[in-house]
Amino acid sequence: MKNLGQTRSSYQRTHLLQTPDTFVRAPLPGMKAANAVVHTGPALGAGFTQYSAEFESGGELGPALGERFLYVIEGAITVRKGKKSELLAAGDYAHVPEGTSHRVIASEKSRAAVIEKKYVPMPEVDPGSALFGRENAITAVPLLGDPDLEVRQLLPEKAGYDYAVNTMLFRPGAALSMVEIHVMEHGLLMLEGGGIYRLDDNWYSVTAGDFIWMAPYCPQWFAAVGKRPAKYLIYKDWNRHPFSRSATPTSRGGNDTANRSRTARS
Repeated sequence: MKNLGQTRSSYQRTHLLQTPDTFVRAPLPGMKAANAVVHTGPALGAGFTQYSAEFESGGELGPALGERFLYVIEGAITVRKGKKSELLAAGDYAHVPEGTSHRVIASEKSRAAVIEKKYVPMPEVDPGSALFGRENAITAVPLLGDPDLEVRQLLPEKAGYDYAVNTMLFRPGAALSMVEIHVMEHGLLMLEGGGIYRLDDNWYSVTAGDFIWMAPYCPQWFAAVGKRPAKYLIYKDWNRHPFSRSATPTSRGGNDTANRSRTARS
């Protein structure tokens, strides 16, 4: 027996820290030669679903139940949409709009972060089109002028995209300049390095491979610790009026299962 029931993982009303020693792997419907580690979803009260997909060579995802974002962590994955194919290597990413028929197939043993959510429409605004990109091709911007904290915004600032995904790199010793408390919900996957995360009134050591879910208004702060940079991939819902949350069946305000779960934890 290892660890004797000990783990860094923690599940609280406003947040979840899920560490690799607690990951459970299972295929989602339609997956072939692949498994998913489901990190968050409506069962937790989240307005989106995020999972890590682990593929064998030739492995494939099932259909998306909304719009889909992919970020390749290792290996190589092909996204086939109609007669067109896009090959994504480590650090590449894709956005596929809701209702778009496509296939996601690994050409070798691979791992990817996958985010899926229902699109929140806006009057007279067309949904964002399919998009493929490379993280290293995005110009890094200092956060609030701090050159030791770099942000790369992977999706464009257009109303057709109702969420954002960024990578954030903290050089050793760099930290957020404030404790943030805001309406946006987050899903965060640690990619490199480690540090200290404050979530609500709890303090956690985090490292590469960890996942964090943060509910709206959860107090949050991070500092990089160690001799190498810390880097994470972070999702947030944005580009919509806060009232629009109630318009989506998977939102925290509009999902009966999520509401019952949240009430039980209050």
